[in-house]
Amino acid sequence: MADAPNAAPLAAIRSASPVDAATAARQWPRLVVEEVTPHVAGGDFPVCRVVGETVTVEATVFTDGHEQLAAELLWRPVDSDDWQRVPMTALPTDRWTAQLTLERLGRHEFCVEGWLDIWGGFRRDFAKKLDAGVAQDVDAMEGRGFVADAAARSAGRLAEQLAVWAARLKDAEPSMLLDDGLAALMAEADARPFALRSRRQLLDAERIAARFSSWYELFPRSITTDASRHGTFDDVIGRLPQIRDMGFDTLYFPPIHPIGRTNRKGPNNTLTAGEGDPGSPYAIGAAEGGHDAVHPDLGGFESFGRLVEAARGHGLEIALDFAIQCSPDHPWLKDHPGWFAWRPDGSMKYAENPPKKYQDIVNVDFYGPDAIPGLWIALRDVILLWVEHGVKTFRVDNPHTKPLPFWEWMIADVRAAHPDVIFLAEAFTRPTMMYRLAKAGFSQSYTYFTWRDTKAELTEYITELTTTAPKDFYRPHFFVNTPDINPIYLQTSGRPGFRIRAILAATLSGLFGVYSGFELCEAEPIPGKEEYNDSEKYIVKPRDWNAPGNIILDIAMLNRIRRQYPALQTHLNTKFFVAHDDNIIWYGRPDPDGGAGMICVMVNLDPHNAHECAFEVPLWEFGLPDTGDIAVEDLAEGYRFRWYGKEQTIRIAPDQPYRIWRLSPEHDA
Repeated sequence: MADAPNAAPLAAIRSASPVDAATAARQWPRLVVEEVTPHVAGGDFPVCRVVGETVTVEATVFTDGHEQLAAELLWRPVDSDDWQRVPMTALPTDRWTAQLTLERLGRHEFCVEGWLDIWGGFRRDFAKKLDAGVAQDVDAMEGRGFVADAAARSAGRLAEQLAVWAARLKDAEPSMLLDDGLAALMAEADARPFALRSRRQLLDAERIAARFSSWYELFPRSITTDASRHGTFDDVIGRLPQIRDMGFDTLYFPPIHPIGRTNRKGPNNTLTAGEGDPGSPYAIGAAEGGHDAVHPDLGGFESFGRLVEAARGHGLEIALDFAIQCSPDHPWLKDHPGWFAWRPDGSMKYAENPPKKYQDIVNVDFYGPDAIPGLWIALRDVILLWVEHGVKTFRVDNPHTKPLPFWEWMIADVRAAHPDVIFLAEAFTRPTMMYRLAKAGFSQSYTYFTWRDTKAELTEYITELTTTAPKDFYRPHFFVNTPDINPIYLQTSGRPGFRIRAILAATLSGLFGVYSGFELCEAEPIPGKEEYNDSEKYIVKPRDWNAPGNIILDIAMLNRIRRQYPALQTHLNTKFFVAHDDNIIWYGRPDPDGGAGMICVMVNLDPHNAHECAFEVPLWEFGLPDTGDIAVEDLAEGYRFRWYGKEQTIRIAPDQPYRIWRLSPEHDA
């Protein structure tokens, strides 16, 4: 059996004699096995799926003439020696298909094998001859010869059964050659002539939280009623029931480590900190320790352990920030100076992202004189330390500014021992880098959703994510805001804008994230900037979690619906429909398991004005005519009705800027 593809080396052909070249060409693959999907291009990168998911594999398999072919899907976990085999079904235009179901976490691999199906081709042609009355004795003789040959090359039980068939066929009616039982034995004994196997494709099976989760971000130090008192992990435990009741399942903290004092930042990123200013948690490291330590004012590891257990009791898991950066006070600078790049005068350049400057942060040098392997292993061990303390999800700060080889090695090494660990890439950067990080092993990524406000922008972006190459390896996480980003849209939209962005994020992706304060419609900016005034990155910020005008009920309702309906647990099933107004976006999410229902969402993107328009009910998605009718359940309000006909009209005002319905032809409204 050959592996595909097999390109003949031109140099060898040119240097060989015609006889030798022709003889060599005889060994080249006769079949073609190509265009295997799903596939991730650019290297040995995995397709991304979750445990329990069924993966449909297709390939193009063909050869010369009218020979009949057979094809098989082979797949296995990479730590297994045994392939599981699934016969493939022929589709039009030489495509073949089969499915596999992922039963366990971890890395898998699959490939497609094709071969000449000699017995299948004989049965096909002999049946046609019998039906037409043109079969000859020599045709039956040929078939009996195939059976005898199969018996001779087989062993054990199979050889015995085929020998019995070979004897029986000598005096049997020719039609006995078409027996299904004989066909099964011949398939088992198939020599698979000219067999060709595709290159393997890796496949990662992660837990469902890699594809479907609702994140809530908070600064533990701000869980206090007094800005002069630093919050603790025990304070966060008291907040867990409210976070649970909003429907979140992942609680994410920015760095919880000791904060440096050198160049500590004051409120709103000022260069001079007061005596009581806590500094930015991203300036990691002080006398109390670095990435492997807990800020003393939060509580120790024992307190953190109580929080992890309490969160688990509320159906929440804790996610931590993994920020590979150090304050000038980080112990690594003293203990491992070779992990950093020093300037000629002995100083170290602070971090920059022009025009932003981070005077309280210095960066490691991944290729410094002593960095490999020491720094790389130390960073990996930071992850493993927190895994030991119950953390299985990490949001990684600015991964696009660190080397890709590090991520490929580190993530693979961690997952080899802990395949349930999830990494989220906070990578607001070029699409090429964002996609490459996903290929390197990141389970999820921040996205451009934060800046996609119009109907055209949203439609184009979601279409790219669901129909082009990234659909097989890139999972978009739709955070509505972050401590670093106070979107312009939210600064000017008022409460309706927050509700609009919440439903878009919650229903366009299986991954939905909120930074605390969003539910309170916080939006005060630093004038002219996409930043929060009195940013929580530099202060302790108590909040009134029940402040008037909040959208807590909206968020809780959206998360409840997301859990209830699998259609909302992936972005890949999004379909956009016609609404005749550029301010109204209209889309549906069919049941992924082939069910009859569809979740449909309509949003007025204008937070200031009402809009009225005609729109099309997607009756065709249910096989119904344009004059048909369909049952509709309003999932937000809880009432039911029917639409009659494809053309409908609606008016949506800012005081209720969205509708979320479930459509079903079988639903009794």
